[in-house]
This record gives sequence, C-alpha cells and structure tokens, in this order.
Amino acid sequence: MKQGILTQILDYENRANPYPLYEELRRTPVYHDGEGPYVVSTYHEIKSLLHDPRLSSDARNRTASGGDPLADDEEEGALPPSFLKLDPPEHDRLRRMTNRPFGPPHSPHRIEGMRDDLRGIVKGLIDGLGNGAGGNTAGTERIDLVDQFSYPFPVTMICRLLGVPREDEARFHVWADTLAASLDPDPDADAAERAKTTHDARMELGMYLAGLIEERRKNPGDDMLSQLAAGHGPDESMSTMELLSTAALLLIAGHETTVNLITNGMLTLLRHPDVLQRLRAEPGLAVPLVEELLRFEPPVQLLPQRTPLVDMEVRGVTIPKGAPMWLVLAAGNRDPQRFENPDRFDPDRKDIQHLGLGSGIHSCFGAPLARLEAQLALSELARRLENPRLLEDPPPYRRNAVLRGPRHLMIACDGIRP
Repeated sequence: MKQGILTQILDYENRANPYPLYEELRRTPVYHDGEGPYVVSTYHEIKSLLHDPRLSSDARNRTASGGDPLADDEEEGALPPSFLKLDPPEHDRLRRMTNRPFGPPHSPHRIEGMRDDLRGIVKGLIDGLGNGAGGNTAGTERIDLVDQFSYPFPVTMICRLLGVPREDEARFHVWADTLAASLDPDPDADAAERAKTTHDARMELGMYLAGLIEERRKNPGDDMLSQLAAGHGPDESMSTMELLSTAALLLIAGHETTVNLITNGMLTLLRHPDVLQRLRAEPGLAVPLVEELLRFEPPVQLLPQRTPLVDMEVRGVTIPKGAPMWLVLAAGNRDPQRFENPDRFDPDRKDIQHLGLGSGIHSCFGAPLARLEAQLALSELARRLENPRLLEDPPPYRRNAVLRGPRHLMIACDGIRP
C-alpha cells in the first residue's frame, strides 16, 4: 500500500468518490504507517471495537496525538465536553438524562408526535423551491437543494425540539450556519478572522441558550429544553454548563448529519432514476431506502476520536494504550466480507446491519429523528418534483472528510406538484 493513503483520503480531490481508497485501505485491516493514527477499516473489527469498553472516546486519555491530522483541537470555550466525547460513567449519566425527554421509555411519543410538524416544514420548503433562491419564479430551472432545502430543514426541526421561540429561529439559523462552516477546513480564509467569527457565534449561542434555560426553569413548557432544565432529582439533573454543552451537541451533531443524509440521498436517487420512480409510486419504500443510504453513503465517514485505554490487539496488530485510532465506518459499510455486491445501491437489500449510525454506547443519539426526517424529505421530494435532474455531477463537496456530503446540489425540474 502506498504511504500516502490517509493523505489521499483527506485530500479534497478525492472527496467526491473516496470508495476506491477505502477498498485499498481494507487490504490492510489495521493500517499504521509508523506514525499518526491506527486506522481500522473492516466491518467486523469496527463493530467489535464500537462495543469494546477498552476503547475510549475521551481525548484526555490520548497520550500520543502527534501525526494525527484529525486530532481534535477545536475551541469549545468554557463548555465541558459533550457526552459524545466522554466515557462511562459520565457519558451514561448525561446520555440517560438527555434521552429521558427525547424518546422511549420515558417519552415514547416524542418523535412520532413531531411527524405533522416535520411534514409542515418539508411542505413549506418544497413550496418555496419553485420561487428560486432569489425570488425568481423560474426557480425550478436552478435549485440548490442544500441551501434551499436540506440545510434549513433539520435546524428548524431542532429549534422546535428544543423549544426555541419561532421569532428567534432566524437567529438560530445564523449561528448554526457559522458553526457548521467552522467544521470544514478552508485554506483560503483568514485563520484568525475565522476563529473570531466562530468564537463569537459560540458565545452568542451559549448566552442565548443560557437565557432560554433560565426562562424554561421559571416557566417550563413541553419542549425538550424545559424537561432537561427541570431534571429529575439531585442525581438526575444537569448543571447549566452541562445543559449548554448538550444543547450545542444536539444542534451541531443533529443538524450536520441530517443535512448530509438528505443531500447524499437525493444525489443517489437522481443517479438511480428507477429507484426514484419506485419511491414516487411507493412512499413506504423510504424506510428500507434510508437504511441502505446509511450503508451506501453514510453522512459520517469515520470516527477519528478514539484511543485504547490499554494495549489492544486487533487482527494481529498491537495498538498501544493512548494511541490515536480512526474507525472508518464508510469502509466497513462496503466490506465485501459482510455485504454482497457492497458497491451496489439496493434498497431491497436484506439484513442491512450498517455502521452508518455507529453502534454501541455511542450509537447516534438522534437516530430515530434523523431516520424520520430523511424518510419524509426524500419521499416528498420524489413525489412533488416533476422530472428532477442533476445539473452538476459530481457536485462540489464540503471540505470535511469526516462529515461528507455535497456543499451544493444544483438540480432542475419541470415543476412542483401540489
């Protein structure tokens, strides 16, 4: 294997199609070039490691980060790490409290109860596509599906979930856009100016959320932030800082992955017009289709923030305690040892035990909502867009190698059905 395989995977030139590189990577299931991270790319090994308590998600356990191009050095201000970046027991406590108002068993109807709200947002956004980004009535000739649909949809939904007042949603969108942009490398930008813009957005969002939390403690509603702020006794309550960290996680993680899932999904459907036609005729196909999308084009390509708590042996390779590790989910999802014809998009595929939402204690917290958002979005786009077609293939991608998806998806259609 050539020395520069990781450099190639991170190279923007390969963002549109990294899958041949992942195929090459799988030939060495545990890859290490003498420095930098240990990279695991085969399905069964990744699945096992995601359930292994000896593997840590807490960067503070890393003793050798030198040479890791994805080492986490993002500025988080004074916020403590979110539960995504913690191990048990702290992880379990915060995730358990966050889950209480979000889903089963304590709030079994939370996601299903959002279905009408989701449909309303999707309908409004699709209605707006015909007007174009600049109010152009011939807007169906040039639609940016990311800016006009995939991007605003999930952040609007997260605002409703948290209980952000409707009149404040526009401000929330601006902060979300700024923080999302900060996740992608930008070699052309002024680094100091970019860092200041990101810092200011974090601080403004933090201050806004702190005020909202205080308000919800005095006047609770039935939204998620009210229930998180209320707590459930001294052992089951979050500090204000933990609440802020959790709310920021729900905003950023919940938004970014869903944008990519919907956009990758529509791109894949436009490349497979027979499946698009089927979805239009059979809306129920959306359920297995989204599962196959999570395998075929996962919104999170790899998990870079892992480190062993002890020396670990994986496929005959000893990975030392404290060393950086990457788990390449997208490579595991196309492992021919696990999936037949893995490079074929097949919504009728049986047994899609994919890694697209992770697995184990850190499996995607927002999975039920992300699935429902993608199912509704893709089935409605398929139903309502007349003769949709790509204007650019491949589209321009985000620069981020971890959160992979098109930055713009330019399409045209002959009209919007009611």
